[in-house]
This record gives sequence, C-alpha cells and structure tokens, in this order.
Amino acid sequence: MIRVLVVDDEALVRTGLRMILQPADDIEVVGEAGDGGEAITAVAAHRPDVVLMDVRMPGMDGLTALRELRRSPGGPRVIMLTTFDLDDYVHTALRNGASGFLLKDTSPRDLTNAVRTVAEGSAMLTPKVTQRLIDTFAGLEPDGAAEARQRLSVLTGREDEVVRAVARGLSNAEIGRALIMSEGTVKAHVSRALAKLNLSNRVQMALLVRDAGKK
Repeated sequence: MIRVLVVDDEALVRTGLRMILQPADDIEVVGEAGDGGEAITAVAAHRPDVVLMDVRMPGMDGLTALRELRRSPGGPRVIMLTTFDLDDYVHTALRNGASGFLLKDTSPRDLTNAVRTVAEGSAMLTPKVTQRLIDTFAGLEPDGAAEARQRLSVLTGREDEVVRAVARGLSNAEIGRALIMSEGTVKAHVSRALAKLNLSNRVQMALLVRDAGKK
C-alpha cells in the first residue's frame, strides 16, 4: 500500500486530491497538511511514502518544506504541485531533490499513475512534462558546464548512454529497447549512476546532462 500525504493551503484542492486517490486499491491518503510546517509534522506522524505538495503556500512554502524533508535520510519522495506557467521556483525544487511535478490540471489517471511510479523510484512524470521542465530551465547556469562534464566523467560508457537516454525523457522500457538491454539492466545502470553522481532522482540526472551540454 502506497501511503500518501496531501499538502495544499486550499482545503478544496486537498479534498479533490483525496477523492481522486482514495478509490485506488493500492493507495492510501494517510493525512493532509495546509502548509510546509504542518507537512513536516505530518510526515513524522504518518510516515508517508509519497508527499504531494503545493509549491506556493503561506507560512512555510513547499520549497522550504522540500529542503527540510530531503535532509532526513529515508524520507518520503516529494512530488511538487504547480501551475507551471506561474512558478519561478521549479528549477530550485528539482535541484533540491523533488521527485517530479504535477500540473494542477493533471488528469485523475495520470495523477494516480505518477504517485505509483514515484513510489517505485522509477520515472517521475510523463516524458512530455519532464522534458518541458528540463528544456525551460536548462542553461540557467552555463558556467557550470565544465563541472557537470567532470561529474559525468565517472560513468562507464554504458552508464553514460543510459543517462543520456534518461535526459531525453525515456522510460526504462524505452531505454531498454533503444540500447538492446533488459529493463532490469537499465534500472541497475540508473541506480548505479545516481549513486556515482550523488543524485536523488532522474530529473536531477537529466538536468546535469543538460548542464554539461550533452544530448
């Protein structure tokens, strides 16, 4: 059972998210919070696997709460809820370990599937949304290209191929078909690359590739 905490300052939004997720037989909404401070307390009390958290909230916002949650080893995976076109903080959240993003108009089916995939540690979002985020915020730190290339130099040739495919928004299955390897082998390469690069998730990996100027 995937345990989910819903965090948004609007009670109506929290209720809507709960109504979407609760019918799934493998997901349980274990709690709600109205701001980042309440979210940190609720995480300690309910131990969720996944937190759905709004970016903009009064009091402690979602980015601050994300940073606090990521400091604790073994903490939940965090999906940020965003309007996308209005949020200027997506890049910071990706750097700070957000497992992905959902637009607030995401369909119920995609919302439920995103929670499942994040809980599994796989792809965070649909490739289209992930790619759009990466393309929008890539290049904000051009001076870091040399450093990014140096970090990526620790990868083996096969790991580098897999990491570049991740940056293109491909799923494990799609990478396996493209590189002629099993999905399990792809997952193993991704896990080893994340450990070598000291990254938390695939979105951070994709951003690093873009910073390095690789495709």
